[in-house]
Amino acid sequence: MDKKKIERAVRDILEAIGENPDREGLQRTPERVAEMYEDILSGTNQQPEEHLEFFSEDEKYEDLIMVKDISFYSICEHHLVPFFGKVHIAYVPKEGRITGFSRLARLVETVARRLQLQERMNKMIADAIVNVLEPLGVLVIVEAEQMCMTMRGIKKTESRTITSAARGVFKEDSAARAEIMNLIKSSR
Repeated sequence: MDKKKIERAVRDILEAIGENPDREGLQRTPERVAEMYEDILSGTNQQPEEHLEFFSEDEKYEDLIMVKDISFYSICEHHLVPFFGKVHIAYVPKEGRITGFSRLARLVETVARRLQLQERMNKMIADAIVNVLEPLGVLVIVEAEQMCMTMRGIKKTESRTITSAARGVFKEDSAARAEIMNLIKSSR
């Protein structure tokens, strides 16, 4: 990431909106913004699959595994403003090919830490799980607040967008999808 180029661009933006980038409160703003972008966009050049490892369970576990309410934040590629919320991941392993729960959270973080669209984020998470774990099915649901809807444009605060990506048994079986939705709603 070219932090110096980001600093110059932020300085140009400050000038373009009529601010003085040399005034006391703004002197370090270009540097701070460049550091922030380096952090919040750190997943840009990472492959999501890097964070998933599988290990075979001796018992050949083939029942539902679910991690819900994985918090995330990302940056909308259309307006460069945040969107944030929670990701719920459910999968049914095939032949005991499972991964650690924290690996799923790392996967979400890697996919979210780039310029992103919520719909693409869903797809990338589901596809990474399919590519590495080869499960019988996976369902990824993302619930997010899109700041481009709440702080600009239509200005509808507290609106949430929900997207899902289903693969395998969850794509084929509406009852299985409904079971996951009920599990997500429970204990809220």
